[in-house]
Amino acid sequence: MSRIKNAFDGKKAFIGFVTAGDPSLSKTEEFVLEMERAGASLVELGIPFSDLIAEGPIIQDANIRALSAGCTTDKIFNMVKSLRLKTQIPLVFLAYANSLYKYGYEAFCKKCSETGIDGFIIPDLPFEERDELSGIAAANGVELVSLIAPTSEQRIQMIAKQATGFIYVVSSMGVTDIRNERKTDIESIIKIIHSVTDTPVAVEFGINTKEQVAKYTSIADGAIVGSDIVEIIAKYGEDAGSYIYNYVSELVMKIS
Repeated sequence: MSRIKNAFDGKKAFIGFVTAGDPSLSKTEEFVLEMERAGASLVELGIPFSDLIAEGPIIQDANIRALSAGCTTDKIFNMVKSLRLKTQIPLVFLAYANSLYKYGYEAFCKKCSETGIDGFIIPDLPFEERDELSGIAAANGVELVSLIAPTSEQRIQMIAKQATGFIYVVSSMGVTDIRNERKTDIESIIKIIHSVTDTPVAVEFGINTKEQVAKYTSIADGAIVGSDIVEIIAKYGEDAGSYIYNYVSELVMKIS
């Protein structure tokens, strides 16, 4: 069983997010281990990028801090290699298409396989343009995770049928860090997905309370929390580890 499948096997998953290299890669490694210790099932690692389109100010600032500290994709791969000596928690990159294009699809997917990255999410890669990358990823044993936003039932089914790893459902249109009430009928989207695939579904965008985690894991297979964890890092910097542990522990306790 793959590490991603194991994250959802017989349980609901808590998925945490950090921007790699914020405030340093050694601290990113520590924060991942603290999330695992607190009960996280899977961790997303954001590859810093200067031209974000799906992130709000909190994560944008984290990307600036990481890039200013000299974080690069190769340095992140080296950190992951070190992390894999200490944990087998599933690790998924969140990266933008231009980062992969500049690195080279073949080289990037091969490096993911070699260092222990289980998959990646590309928020600005249109579904219609994923075939070349998905084939290279599959050949290297890496999952290209599909992202589904509120859209037509037909399109949801089309994306879900070809999904691998898990399906990343955006609970509202817009960027991360937005914490107002969701108006999207997530339950209906999840029912549509489950009608055509057994691939697990995790919900993200603005989830930051115990009540939201409980709500979304009652209807989906997992909940993704990012901005609040990144905000803890912004506040406490290198001392954020224990605060991340306490925060994730509280949320994991509310998973259905």
